[in-house]
Amino acid sequence: MSSQAPLSGPGPTPVPGPSIEPLRLLVAADMGAVNEEIMRRMESDVRLIPELASHLIASGGKRIRPMLTLGAAKLCGYGGDKHILLAACVEFIHTATLLHDDVVDESERRRGAETANVVWGNQASVLVGDFLFSRAFQLMVQSGSLEVLRILAGASAVIAEGEVLQLMTANDLASGEASYLKVIESKTAALFASACRVGAVIAGRDQADAEALDAYGRDLGIAFQLVDDALDYAADGASLGKNTGDDFREGKVTLPVLLAHERGDETERAFWKRVIETPDQQQEADFAEALRLMRRHGSLAATLDRARRYGQAAKDALGRFTPGPTRDALAEAVDFAIARAV
Repeated sequence: MSSQAPLSGPGPTPVPGPSIEPLRLLVAADMGAVNEEIMRRMESDVRLIPELASHLIASGGKRIRPMLTLGAAKLCGYGGDKHILLAACVEFIHTATLLHDDVVDESERRRGAETANVVWGNQASVLVGDFLFSRAFQLMVQSGSLEVLRILAGASAVIAEGEVLQLMTANDLASGEASYLKVIESKTAALFASACRVGAVIAGRDQADAEALDAYGRDLGIAFQLVDDALDYAADGASLGKNTGDDFREGKVTLPVLLAHERGDETERAFWKRVIETPDQQQEADFAEALRLMRRHGSLAATLDRARRYGQAAKDALGRFTPGPTRDALAEAVDFAIARAV
C-alpha cells in the first residue's frame, strides 16, 4: 500500500493588488524634473521657509496629484515642458492646504511624522503655506496660459471655500450628506480635477477631452477622500500616516459617522450626538463603541461601496482616450486609491 507524500514547497503566489507604480514609472523622468523645480522654488533667504516647506514636501507623500498632471499631459500627447511647471504648481497648492489644514485641525502627525505646526508653531505654518500659494501662482503665470490660470486659481478658491464650509459644519450632525460631499468635492476633488484638466489644456485638446479628464480627476478625488474617511476607523496609524481615530476625536462629520447615525436607534443617535457635537466629552471607550456601531450598521462598508462607484465613474471617463499604457496606468491609479482600504 502506498502513501501519498505530503505537499511541499511554497503555496500559491499572492496576486499583487493594484498599484500606483505603473503611473509612477511612466512619468518618472518628468517627476524628477518636477522635484527639481519644487526644490528650486522653495529657495528663500528667509531660512525658515525652505526648512519648514521641506519638512512636509520631503516627508514621503506619494505625489499623486502632480503625477496625475504629468499622466494627463502624456495621455493627451503633450510634447512640451509646461507640464513640469504645472505639476510643481499643483504640489505647492496641495502642500499649502496641508499646512493650513493641520493648523485648523490642530493635527499632531502627518505621514508618520510630527506636523509642521507642532514643530514650528501655527503662525509659521500658516505663513509658509501662504508663501507656497504665492509660488504656485507664479508658476501658473509662467505657463503663459490664461486658461490654466483660470483653472488652477479657481481650484484654489474652491479649496478655500471648502475649508470654510467644513468649519461652518464642524461637529454638526444635522449638516448631512449634501454638505459633507460639498466639502470633499471642494477640499479634495477640485484639485484632483484641475490637476488632470490642465494636462488637456496645455496639449491643445478640445473641450470634451478637458471635461473628461476633469471628470476623471473629480471622481477619483471623491473616491480617494471617501476611502481616507473610512480608513480613519479601519486602519492602523502607521499605514494611514496619522493617528487612527483623529477624525473621531476631532468630532469630524464624515460619511461613516453620518450613516451610522442615520441608521442607529435613539440611544445610538444620542451617543453620536455626544461624541461628535461635543468631542471634549468623549470617554476612553467611545472610539471602540463607535467602531462597533459602524460595523453593526455597515457604515464603513457602505462608504467604501460609494467610493467604488465614484472610482468606476472615474475609469469610465477615460473611455474616450486611446487605449494604451498611460490610460491603463491612470485607470489602475483609481483601483489603487480604493484598494488602500483592503
